Amino acid sequence: MKAAFPFSAIVGQERLKLALRLVAVDPKIGGVLIRGPKGIAKSTAARSLARLLEAIEGRPVPFVDLPLGASEDRVVGTLDVTRALREGERRFQPGLLFQAHNGMLYVDEVNLLTDYLIDILLDAAATGLLIVERDGISERRTARFQLLGTMNPDEGELRPQLLDRFALCCDLEDLSTPEQRALAVRRRLDFDEDPAAFERAFAEPEHLEAERLSAARVQLSGLKLPGAFVDAVARYALAQGAQGLRADLILCRAARAHAALSGRTEVGWEDVQPVEELCLAHRRRQPPDGGTPPPTPGRKPEDLP
Repeated sequence: MKAAFPFSAIVGQERLKLALRLVAVDPKIGGVLIRGPKGIAKSTAARSLARLLEAIEGRPVPFVDLPLGASEDRVVGTLDVTRALREGERRFQPGLLFQAHNGMLYVDEVNLLTDYLIDILLDAAATGLLIVERDGISERRTARFQLLGTMNPDEGELRPQLLDRFALCCDLEDLSTPEQRALAVRRRLDFDEDPAAFERAFAEPEHLEAERLSAARVQLSGLKLPGAFVDAVARYALAQGAQGLRADLILCRAARAHAALSGRTEVGWEDVQPVEELCLAHRRRQPPDGGTPPPTPGRKPEDLP
């Protein structure tokens, strides 16, 4: 198995690591969009999550790259021409979305995707199914995956329909201290020099991380969301100017996963505050009538009107 940069070796970026931990604990939360400048470990973190999930689940976890210029045939699948010519058999050759089933579909510079690829992703994300009818082939297959995207906002925005399909959105900044930057560079140099040795050096922290996430998954199954808590989240999301119900749903799920990560037996408002920016940063809207702007993050439900 090819060596991968360990999750536990990533320097700083605590908000990003929290977002990835949340979707590892509860995949039903959905995907993660990582926004930030180039060279701050966006893709490294995404790939490290797949390796961590393999340790948790004890099975290979597909991690499929979707190239920006991929053809529709490559994305959804097409006729296996080689087999058709050699054996005279018309058989379907699965595309990248099918290959990502029960795993992750990773799109670097997702804001630069062509419109036709965005439409395909939207359909797959909404239904979990792909229907392919072409070249005399009719296929209907399940394609459920977590969508991980990275983008540099300076290079353009993401279409709103696709933006909303990312459950969590993490805005990153460059490492802020010389000490952090130097440590990150040293670790990258060590990994590039001898990836296997670097992985072994972080085997124990990776094992502890996997154990923590596994325990949180068990904890999650026993956590319920009280009606009063859901009511408070709904009022808070509305006050924040979040459009649609997806924000409320994801905020509830993310808070529940955070409580599980923290080893708590009840979900409380202390679990909302660490995750609210991840859930709402890309969903806040100013009131259309120009009225009072949404409250600042961190306000408690009893503070709301």
